[in-house]
Amino acid sequence: MHPAAKLQFARIADEFARWRAIPEPERPPAPAWWWGPAFEMRDAAEPLPSVCGHKLRLPAGASFADGARVLRQTLAGQDLLPWPYDFSRKVASTDSDVRDLPVQPSDDSAFPP
Repeated sequence: MHPAAKLQFARIADEFARWRAIPEPERPPAPAWWWGPAFEMRDAAEPLPSVCGHKLRLPAGASFADGARVLRQTLAGQDLLPWPYDFSRKVASTDSDVRDLPVQPSDDSAFPP
């Protein structure tokens, strides 16, 4: 398994632990960026580092595939995904227009000299 994939999965395990620590009534939906690793690792039989397994609430000896299953179960049935800057907190409004920057021209020819 590529070291970058392991590093990304460890980062998500950290996020998962912080997310689970938020009381459920205040917890936002799980973030969409967990989907990719959850599917990429679904068949990875390599043992998950014990620290990651603990953060995902898995027993010792669990595999990356077991960790990916936890993430997929967390995301299953979710019909709302938070914006990246909304993650780890619940937002009363889902209107992101006031938070997004306006679209900028893609090249300098749009600006007169």
